[in-house]
Amino acid sequence: MKVLLADDHPLFRDALKRAIEFSIEQAEVFDADSVAALYALLEQHSDADLLLLDLHMPGAKGFSALIHIRAAQPGLPVIVISGNEDPAIMQRAIGHGASAYIPKNTAPETMSSAIRAVLDGEVWLPAGIDDKTTSIAQEEAEIARRIKELTPHQFRVLMMLADGSLNKQIAYDLGVSEATVKAHMTAIMKKLGVTNRTQAVVAASRLQIEPNHHLIVVEDE
Repeated sequence: MKVLLADDHPLFRDALKRAIEFSIEQAEVFDADSVAALYALLEQHSDADLLLLDLHMPGAKGFSALIHIRAAQPGLPVIVISGNEDPAIMQRAIGHGASAYIPKNTAPETMSSAIRAVLDGEVWLPAGIDDKTTSIAQEEAEIARRIKELTPHQFRVLMMLADGSLNKQIAYDLGVSEATVKAHMTAIMKKLGVTNRTQAVVAASRLQIEPNHHLIVVEDE
């Protein structure tokens, strides 16, 4: 069984690997420390059976990565791993398609139980958290629907834009021309139903875990 593990903390990745190996016999675990690295893994291992995803790693931007990956790989169960223990956040994650939400301070034995439950087709949340209350606000649900329409390249451009990168920086990091980045931006704005990059970043920010009160977008010339 192939398991993908996406978390940017090496020590925690090691702990998760042990939990996976304890839960699944003969598990093959492939790990990534960013969303970009995770997409590379998804291309290499399109037949993966399970994904454990940290919401806070580079390129994740709240629920955006979860939403986009679930759209691209609808048959791949996703377990969200996070240090945030807010029940409302847990329920939003399930509402956006996660099969489980495991807080990072969860005991290894409980993590193993959660993993086995998801592989059995169940939805898992920590004890005391209602897994039936998973509704998403209408505005957030609409943004999620539009995010799902982005291609992987368009999604990466949007996430880099949300980090404050200019077109020139994005082009360099992706190894493409600025003209290609601008073409991606045009497609992104059309799919998100916005008219400029600031509005695109504001739309993406609706899917953050915590509101961003210091949103700064630098416009390219």
